[in-house]
Amino acid sequence: MPTRYEPAIDLDAVEAIDVHTHVEADTCGHHSLDPELMDASAAYFKSTDLRTPTVDQIAEHYRARSMAAVVFTVDAATATGHPALSSEEIAEAAARNNDVLVPFGSVDPLKGTAAVDRARRLVEEYGVRGIKLHPSLQGFAPDDTAHYPLYEALQDVGAVVLFHTGQTGIGAGLPGGRGIRLRLSDPMRIDDVAAAFPELRIIMAHPSVPWADEAIAIATHKANVSIDLSGWLPRYFPTALVRAAGRYLKHKVLFGSDFPLITPDRWRKSFADLDIPEEARPLIMKHNAARLLGLDGGE
Repeated sequence: MPTRYEPAIDLDAVEAIDVHTHVEADTCGHHSLDPELMDASAAYFKSTDLRTPTVDQIAEHYRARSMAAVVFTVDAATATGHPALSSEEIAEAAARNNDVLVPFGSVDPLKGTAAVDRARRLVEEYGVRGIKLHPSLQGFAPDDTAHYPLYEALQDVGAVVLFHTGQTGIGAGLPGGRGIRLRLSDPMRIDDVAAAFPELRIIMAHPSVPWADEAIAIATHKANVSIDLSGWLPRYFPTALVRAAGRYLKHKVLFGSDFPLITPDRWRKSFADLDIPEEARPLIMKHNAARLLGLDGGE
């Protein structure tokens, strides 16, 4: 039987919860992306720190900062031809670092029923709190009803779904962007999913550039949709997003860095300079995530 994850995070002891960190390597040295895509994303983000951290290395990084983090990979094996890291192994590694980590799984939506079955197993047997999906990298349209059985299963088991939205650094600068299509990550496609599955908790990852206004509208309109702020340094956030995050969406916006491409230290330094009311900052940095992930004793 797998080691099932159960959280042991002391919310009083952690300063923040980063809801968006990538596991880029396993203990055998296998990477989440092929070398060309790995190098292109590092160049896009001007990333100079550890580029391929394991789960244990991520835990050490966040533990040293009195922070917690959500960890995941992306299973895009069908679209990229590159074998994915094991979400099962990530969940078990998070279980031995459950004082600072929360595991999400990932499934390949193009695998149909097998993806649905695996998603259920990851939640029920391994204890992952959510599933990460990247429409552009995985090559699927999230509003295609062919994927509705996956969302129905995730709604049934109470999992969070974290959708990549907006442009991506993966494939950036390569000929044809390596065939990765940005339009698949238009957040308006997520609006259809949120409407069809009102009990499915959805996080739209990133500021959704160039569709930030659409993401703000969706999060305002749909009670089951939140936004994470990962993938961009806060000084580059659209003005409308800063205003919404600090005011009328202050209970629906979440701190996320996109580690290792952007470190939490670098992100937080930039965030400190934003015009965000003081009462909204602890909500964004910790409390909204604690509630959404069920770490505060709530559902």
